[in-house]
Amino acid sequence: MRHRHLPTTALALGVVVLLDVLRVWLPSIITIFGRAAETPAELLGAFALGWFVLALAAPVLVRRLGPRPVGVVAAGLLAAARLALTAAPGGRLQLWLAGAGLLAGLVWLAATAATVARPVPGLAFGLAGAAVGHALLGTEDLVWRGGMRGWTVSVLLVGAFLAAQAASTPAWLRLSPRTTAPSGDSAEAPDPAVSAGSAVSAGSVASAGSAVSAGSAVSAGSAVSVRPAVRSGSGLSASGPRGEAGPAAWLLVGPVLLLAGQLALAPAVWDSAASYRHGSADLPGLGLPPAHLAAVPEVAIGLFLLAVLLRPRRPVARLLWPAALVVGAGLFATDRAGWLAPAVLLTAAGLGGCLALVDGVPEDGNAPARRVSGRRGFAVVGGMLGFAVGAVAYYAAYDLGYPNGWVPVLAALAVAALAVVAPPFAAPPLRPPVPVWTVLGAMLLTAVGGGIHRPAPAPNPPATPPAAVRVVAYNIRMGFGLDGRLDLDALTRAVEGSRPDVVLLSEVDRGWLLNGGHDTLALLAGRLRMPYVFAPAADPVWGDAVLSRFPVRAGRTRPLAAHGAPTGAQALGVTLDLGGRELAVVATHLQPPPGEGPVAQAGEVAAFATRYAAGRPLVLGGDLNTEPGDAAFAEFTRAGLVDALAAARPLPTSPADDPRTQIDHVFVTPGLAPSEATAPRGTASDHLPVTVTLTLP
Repeated sequence: MRHRHLPTTALALGVVVLLDVLRVWLPSIITIFGRAAETPAELLGAFALGWFVLALAAPVLVRRLGPRPVGVVAAGLLAAARLALTAAPGGRLQLWLAGAGLLAGLVWLAATAATVARPVPGLAFGLAGAAVGHALLGTEDLVWRGGMRGWTVSVLLVGAFLAAQAASTPAWLRLSPRTTAPSGDSAEAPDPAVSAGSAVSAGSVASAGSAVSAGSAVSAGSAVSVRPAVRSGSGLSASGPRGEAGPAAWLLVGPVLLLAGQLALAPAVWDSAASYRHGSADLPGLGLPPAHLAAVPEVAIGLFLLAVLLRPRRPVARLLWPAALVVGAGLFATDRAGWLAPAVLLTAAGLGGCLALVDGVPEDGNAPARRVSGRRGFAVVGGMLGFAVGAVAYYAAYDLGYPNGWVPVLAALAVAALAVVAPPFAAPPLRPPVPVWTVLGAMLLTAVGGGIHRPAPAPNPPATPPAAVRVVAYNIRMGFGLDGRLDLDALTRAVEGSRPDVVLLSEVDRGWLLNGGHDTLALLAGRLRMPYVFAPAADPVWGDAVLSRFPVRAGRTRPLAAHGAPTGAQALGVTLDLGGRELAVVATHLQPPPGEGPVAQAGEVAAFATRYAAGRPLVLGGDLNTEPGDAAFAEFTRAGLVDALAAARPLPTSPADDPRTQIDHVFVTPGLAPSEATAPRGTASDHLPVTVTLTLP
């Protein structure tokens, strides 16, 4: 690989490694430092923001010590933290390792900004590589995977990043801080005439167990320019006619990461969007495993890369891409499940196009080199602080109860505004067929990931109805155990040990960036080989689900009134075909208002469930946030339902390591005979599952 290609490769690989650390650090805040809905959201937010505020000192550190030593040390610490997180047992050690890795990553970004004037190629290919890798892993992070295969790929990824980082810094950056010069900013550089010529390969971006070709990426800052006119070639050159991308491009790193992680380049959200497009009139508004390979993931990654690489005429692009980005974010903000797919596709295309528009924005060529590089450092750290503020503001709303749709819209408007006002000095597009093969390669790898992680096929009804049905109700806390680690194997064992026929799940996450961006439902359903039905509650990717070994014939969801509760809730009803007879199942997760019980929601669910059952045998369960004897609990018995766990009382389920409260329940209609009710001990979640055998009449 020629030396001028390495900065783009190093930046792309660094983005992949940093995203791995972020996917551990974010959920650690609410699973280790505190507990969502219990620890004050203000305290959680202050802790999270503190790391990014601390990083504001990074540009000063870079200026005093020089970008090379700071960048190399920070890259080493980021890589070490990334590997240590795979080995860490969870708990406080995981929290502080992730925090240290995040801080090292922010310092590395500031050092990189001092020497790389054009971040767009590296950022774009890093985001695309991370997304394709995540898709190949079924949205489960490589960082959570041990074993020989997981460690091998992790070490290769981190080793490639460190090698590119060490090799990408030109020899003149080894001089003292006072004699360094960021590329394109100063005449102190010893090479006075480096052309930013044709497009070159940025090699491969390896992410989470895959190698994603970034063959159309090119040098993002290794060319050194000291003359006012630098020859611009046919590719994504390192400098434009009047300079190089400056603080504006680096400022966008934070908002772009937020939009990519929440929506545009989030494979879990891609899969969730595809699950709503089943076309069944019997299951309106519900998510189902795709019956065939979904097109949303492949189209999303293809649109993003096409928009980055193939650039239409600038007047058209200035209107098209910002409009697509803002409209897509607006659709996402409506929280309508049916609009999730177009929101993903529009945002992916708009985000890629806006990055292309800011690529090559000139900065003041007369400004001193150290001032320009300092501005870039503060820009990237400030942009990442914006990422943190946006993430905290968006997800704290589910604890504090205010509208949060404005967060992605505001981030989209910020990116769109900078793209619209960008002067027309962007690098020219690559010549075909390089962009075509890059896009097709990414789409193909994404499709391979979908094929590898195909959901279990829909079951056939039994020849004769079973005599009994085994039911499990479980609040899975988005897949995170008490140690704060995403351990889907432990979660699978906790469910599988009861040999269930029907599983009712609460706190199901299908792509929240705050929780690492995993499709926990698809991952768990795949391990259990049980198809799912998902109902959105808080938003289209967070809610409740039913897994079943019997075919699902119909279903519906009923949103519940908030009654002062900050987090959304719903009741999911499904009809199971037991082979000649039907069973109605209702799953819910009641959300109590602050200081009160969920009495009103309990009444709504009980009324919905009895209407939905319409005389058929009924099972109702989930995390009901009420105990026997409470007014909310009485709403279910008043509706004629029977406590299926009564014979085993007291049966505390929370917290899992020292259960004291009985808040997870199963109710049935009188015709069903419950037996063998238990709450198996374990720490795969902060709740224990409840299991019961129901003999059919």
